Amino acid sequence: MSVAIHPPTSAAAAPQSGRRVPRTGAEAARYGVLRRLAPALKHDMVVNLQAVAMMAEVLNARLDKGMPEPAELERSVSKVNRLARDAVMTCLKVAAWIAPSEDESVRLRDGVDECVGLLRSGFNFRGCTLANEVPDTDFEASRVALRHLVAASLLTLADAADGPAALSVSAELSPGFAVLTVRCAPRSDDGGLMRDAIASEPNYRALEWADVQALALAEGVELFRTQDQIVMRVPRMVATTPLQIAPL
Repeated sequence: MSVAIHPPTSAAAAPQSGRRVPRTGAEAARYGVLRRLAPALKHDMVVNLQAVAMMAEVLNARLDKGMPEPAELERSVSKVNRLARDAVMTCLKVAAWIAPSEDESVRLRDGVDECVGLLRSGFNFRGCTLANEVPDTDFEASRVALRHLVAASLLTLADAADGPAALSVSAELSPGFAVLTVRCAPRSDDGGLMRDAIASEPNYRALEWADVQALALAEGVELFRTQDQIVMRVPRMVATTPLQIAPL
C-alpha cells in the first residue's frame, strides 16, 4: 500500500537514520508531556500500593483477634504477596515512562493503547472521548517514539480544541512504516460542558505544535498538521535489547 505524506514542517529535516537526536527543545517537550501525564501515572502507581496496605490492615485485624487457621493465614499472606508483585510491576511500568529503554519495540496498537488508556480518564473529565482505531497487527515501532508523539499529539489537539471533542488514533500500514493519524472533532453531545472545563485541565501548561515538532525531529519521525489532525510516519522497528526476566 502506498501512502503519501508531507515532510516535517520544522526548519530542519528529520534524521533518516531513525536514531534519537538529543535536543534542548525535545527534552523540554518530553518534560512537558511527563508533567501533563503525572496525575495519571501517579494514580496508576498508587492504586496497587493502596491495595497492599488495605490487605495488610485486614490481616493485622484478624491477627489481633487471635491466630487464624493456618489455611486462612496462608491464603491471606499469598494474596498480600500477589498484590505486592502487582504493585512492583506497576511501579516499574511507571518508571519506564521516565527512564525508558531506548531501543524497545512494541506492537503498534499496544503502544497507542498505552497512551490512550493513560489519558482517557483525564480527558473524560474534560468532556473529551478517546478511541484507538489502530488495527491489531504484528507491526512494531519504537515504544519511546509512540509514547512521546501519540501522547503529545492527543494533548496538543485537545488543548487547542474550542470545547469538548472526540479524539481518535488510526493507522495505515506499509511494509516499512505506519502512518498514524490523530484526529480531533467537536462533540455535539457535550452534555452542556463549557469551554472553561477544557481550559482548567492542564496541571502544568498547554502543549503546543512546536513541542510535537521537536519530539518528531528527535525521534526521526516525519509529520504534518492540519487544523483538526496530526499525521505522522512512524518507521518499523526491530527490538535489539536482550530478553529480560520479569521480577517475581
